[in-house]
Amino acid sequence: MNKVLTLLGAVNDALHCAMEADDSVIVYGEDVGLEGGVFRATENLQKRFGVMRCFDSPLAESAIAGTAVGMAAAGLKPVIEMQFSGFAWPAFNQIVSHIARYRNRTRSEFPMGIVIRMPYGGGIRALEHHSESMEAIWAHVPGLKVVIPSTPYDAKGLLLGAIADPDPVIFMEPKRVYRNIKQEVPERYYTLPIGKARILRPGRDLTLVSWGAQMKECREAGDTLSREGMDVEIIDLRSIYPFDKETIVDSVRKTGRFLVVHEAHRSFGVGAELVATAVKDAFYSLELPPQRLTAPDITVPLQRAEKLYMISADRIAERVRSMLREE
Repeated sequence: MNKVLTLLGAVNDALHCAMEADDSVIVYGEDVGLEGGVFRATENLQKRFGVMRCFDSPLAESAIAGTAVGMAAAGLKPVIEMQFSGFAWPAFNQIVSHIARYRNRTRSEFPMGIVIRMPYGGGIRALEHHSESMEAIWAHVPGLKVVIPSTPYDAKGLLLGAIADPDPVIFMEPKRVYRNIKQEVPERYYTLPIGKARILRPGRDLTLVSWGAQMKECREAGDTLSREGMDVEIIDLRSIYPFDKETIVDSVRKTGRFLVVHEAHRSFGVGAELVATAVKDAFYSLELPPQRLTAPDITVPLQRAEKLYMISADRIAERVRSMLREE
């Protein structure tokens, strides 16, 4: 049986499924208990599973992450929430110095089965601490896995996969599309593999890779370009680290052109890593240098300028047209 869910509803459904299937799964963070989270991602969890398994934490991100270390070492599976990704920096020391390293430090005696959920990204007319896309920072840390879904189906399967994973997973939720995408999602428990991309649209002219909320504009651009006779292969990366090198390289070898689109800042971003991979492993198939279409290297602007900062479907389509004109 399936049910129609938003991405936010799929996250909530995944948490219900995980907590029902495994008594060691606990959920906590700022306002996640009684209120069900600021976006209601944890709605009814406390009501159903009680205050010992879903509870509110102090407003202290470092303490939220730090206590998860002890819980995971004791055999629990904490799913903790950073209310916004921009609020995670006080917990950076705990996440990088302990959560990411503990399995290696103890020679796998104490794996850190921790999931750190955090809404991220711009486009909601909020302040900069609520609007950052900082996935590249987390992906650079050995010991962490980083996952970003773009659809309700993927959100449920990837979150359940992350909870089942013995390693710590940063699970970044694109809040701009929390409620504006609906999809049929299985009611049952299911997982999707971390590290596997999804080909949304097969094509032969150019490989277009993105993830998270930016997939919405990529799909729209792909529809426009298709009507103009251009055949673009669109790939949803889904897993930032580890990423699906094989799918990307195979696609670039087929199309000969490669464009990465991401909402995050340009310099030292995930796009640079993907371009480096394409150049190394598909160099002789490239018809022209791979390109990136990204946000500028500035702090996310306030409301009146935010639209200029975000990457529209029109900008994506125009960049693809430009690349297809080049020989």
